Amino acid sequence: MTRLKLAIFDVDGTLADSQGHIRIAMEGAFDLAGLPVPSDVLSIVGLSLPQAMRHLVPDASEAQIETLVDGYKATYSAHRAGTSPVPLYPGAMEAIKQLHARDDVLLGIATGKSQKGLRHLLAAHGLDRYFVTTQVADHHPSKPHPSMVLTALAETGVEACDAVMIGDTSFDMQMAQAARVAGVGVSWGYHGVANLTPARHVLHDFAELIPALDQIWRNP
Repeated sequence: MTRLKLAIFDVDGTLADSQGHIRIAMEGAFDLAGLPVPSDVLSIVGLSLPQAMRHLVPDASEAQIETLVDGYKATYSAHRAGTSPVPLYPGAMEAIKQLHARDDVLLGIATGKSQKGLRHLLAAHGLDRYFVTTQVADHHPSKPHPSMVLTALAETGVEACDAVMIGDTSFDMQMAQAARVAGVGVSWGYHGVANLTPARHVLHDFAELIPALDQIWRNP
């Protein structure tokens, strides 16, 4: 009997190039809170919103954090309603379809996005049917806590040695390590290759994904 494998994807910076939307939402959030916009807003991509805001403004009060989070959500939703969907990175759709077509591979998502935000993105690109487990910030501690990956493993019945976390940030790789699954980094996201340790592989093109996964699954 073939053992099932699980490929878990991050979203922002891995599948979807959402930096334009994120920057606009951050500008709106900080403007509403009356605070200057930090220069490194993409450094927090992957964290849940409260954790992200605390990282960007360590001295902020709880009330300011709440204002920033609410401002981000409101600005992001308003901007999303008036623009085209966040684009997928080149090759993302093809890789998802190829993996989905395999009888031995299940697909999942572990993202700092909200459930509402993820559903909107998946629906916009017709991706709803490809993922059997979707873990979002609403239901878990922020990355790099392993809760998202551990829940995906429990929902699919896949062993940790047969699972891979694919992401663009240090938070993704640390989450993978904490959950004892292999990490695969992507170079086109927001944290840079130097921050992707301890990834088993770092991809520079989606065409490299399936060969990398097969190598990991042959040698867990």
